[in-house]
Amino acid sequence: MEDKIYTINNLDDIPGVAKQFLDDHSTAKLFAFQAPMGSGKTTFIIALLKAIGITHPEGSPTYSIVNTYDSPLFHRIYHMDLYRLKSIDEVYDSGIEEHIYSGARCFIEWPEILIGMLPEQCIWVYIRKNEDNSRTITVKYDN
Repeated sequence: MEDKIYTINNLDDIPGVAKQFLDDHSTAKLFAFQAPMGSGKTTFIIALLKAIGITHPEGSPTYSIVNTYDSPLFHRIYHMDLYRLKSIDEVYDSGIEEHIYSGARCFIEWPEILIGMLPEQCIWVYIRKNEDNSRTITVKYDN
């Protein structure tokens, strides 16, 4: 499958791009967001959560590692931020593996520590901040 590219030119574009992203990936459950600090991973995931119907997303789970949401339409949803995890042992101790294989929708920031652990059907999402402050979101299907 060919890579899918989305462009966010300004903050007003985010909700529409989030909705399109969800429409394009309506059956997918597992998303790994890889991007440098400050590129907009959390902002985009919050927009995805709002598009799903989560009215008060909590922001980045940098310290709690996982935020859990329940949606009438999408059931259980996990937003994970693995930035603080430094070893695979910490991944296992935190219970992340259970969330990943639960069948729930998962949005994962800083997934690099999980390479080799994520199932093949994981959608890898790359966000690039451009010189004009726009963002390019690239979805790769052949990792």
